[in-house]
Amino acid sequence: MARMPRPRKPYIQKEVTRHKKIVWYFRRGKEKRIRLPGVFGSPEFNEAYENALAGKQIERKTNAPRSTFRWLVNEYYESGRFKRLAIGTQNNQRQVIEKICDTARDLNFRASTANDIKAGIVRREANLYAAKAYLNCMKAVFRYAIERGLIDSDPTEGLSVTLPKSEGHHTWAMSEVDQFASHHPLGSQARLAFDIMLYTGLRISDAIRLGPQHIKDGRINIKAQKTQTELSIPVLSPLAKSISAANISSLLFLTNRKGKAWDRQNASAWFAKQCADANVKGTAHGLRKAGATLAAENGATPHELAAMYGWASTKMAEVYTKKADKQRLAERAANKLFPHQ
Repeated sequence: MARMPRPRKPYIQKEVTRHKKIVWYFRRGKEKRIRLPGVFGSPEFNEAYENALAGKQIERKTNAPRSTFRWLVNEYYESGRFKRLAIGTQNNQRQVIEKICDTARDLNFRASTANDIKAGIVRREANLYAAKAYLNCMKAVFRYAIERGLIDSDPTEGLSVTLPKSEGHHTWAMSEVDQFASHHPLGSQARLAFDIMLYTGLRISDAIRLGPQHIKDGRINIKAQKTQTELSIPVLSPLAKSISAANISSLLFLTNRKGKAWDRQNASAWFAKQCADANVKGTAHGLRKAGATLAAENGATPHELAAMYGWASTKMAEVYTKKADKQRLAERAANKLFPHQ
């Protein structure tokens, strides 16, 4: 019997160059065509295909001299330490590092000094968060170079960027929760996204991956993308009603206007717009904080919060429980100061 050819994956196009070389492209609908590296079916090819299918960036390798910063970055991307990072962290680092490569790609990384890194920080001082992200990425790259024996001293050692004190994303008040729910009715994508994040505590990067296949026996079972923690969360009745009211026709509860999977950044921007439409000063992460705050105020322990919100330790959970305990203690003290008659 003749050997059956391997089935071709969806959205793949084959081309033969004028040099008789076979190349493969990924194109879904009218989206931009993406070239897939490696031989068809190879690990490199399959990894690139899965990234393209999920809307993730495909790193294009370039041949660069071994002394250049571009070469060092390529080596870092291929390292186990980078690949062990959560996908979201990888994408965030790549965004920053690739911008650095726009100006530093051909520079000799072995000649880099602390003054060079300081100059990069100063150029970004108008946005301290950008300066912090720059330094964190440079530390990651140069620590890799040190431990691989490529350089003898780390030009980032001892450098730091101090951010202004902030509580971070605005934590939604209950009035804002009610206002959003009143503006976006059951059955809408905005309301479903809101209910998923509020009643599960999922980050938006996990909420956009959630689908019917993750629910069994009334529980959501999913691995958190950021921490790789296995989560098992009960489907609360408000969320169950929201899912039932929504028009779901795929393996994803939340999709973009084309019915395709969201990427995290676009999903965050979309949800922020839904908040603005409801005249709510909020973000997806602020909604997650509101849920953790409410659970803590209702008596959730640090271990219970860590289990639900996917934190690797109870350190973050204790921020919420300590704040809730402080409020309860203050109320008790006030009652003792002026006891009810």
